[in-house]
Amino acid sequence: MGGVPDSGSETRTAPATGCADLAEDFGFSLMAVAHAYRTAVSPVLAGVARGARGFQTLAAVVDGDGPNQIALAGYLRIDRTVMTYLLDDLVAAGLVERRLDPADRRRRRIVATRQGIETLRDLRRQVRAAEDELLSGIDQDEREVLRAQLARLARAVAGGDPGGPPCDVGADSADSEEAADLADSCDVTVSPGRGPG
Repeated sequence: MGGVPDSGSETRTAPATGCADLAEDFGFSLMAVAHAYRTAVSPVLAGVARGARGFQTLAAVVDGDGPNQIALAGYLRIDRTVMTYLLDDLVAAGLVERRLDPADRRRRRIVATRQGIETLRDLRRQVRAAEDELLSGIDQDEREVLRAQLARLARAVAGGDPGGPPCDVGADSADSEEAADLADSCDVTVSPGRGPG
């Protein structure tokens, strides 16, 4: 029972559940690890405005160069309206500020406060400890390889560099309307087939 073996492989049953062992299934494995990750880091991020999204936004601001709200929304793939409320909460918490852009006073740049920088430093330490606990089943070298490969995969599926500055538009997406909108919001130009210029 338990399923149809595929091309000579044997169907395994997970211990004590009677369900098929799906650990070799890519999608199942991603979902299982994502669920375990959320469970591990949720307590760490519980005190941050908007939880994991607030943490990611704060990180993008701290590591960026004063991105604007539209650039952050595009980079983090957050609806622009939701980004407004998220930033309102981070401002109220004293973690970021909206400042006039000296190059264009109609725009506001999002900058981290000293408290925001210190908070992010502490949160990153705690998140890394939670990640290390989650990854305790594999050795340190494997952890670093996993982190590097996940970052590489994330860049590939995102069509750019999710680890780069929030206003950088990947060359792979330079022909898209979304890339042009993001470039406009970041005060850069995008030429077809090239990236920001």
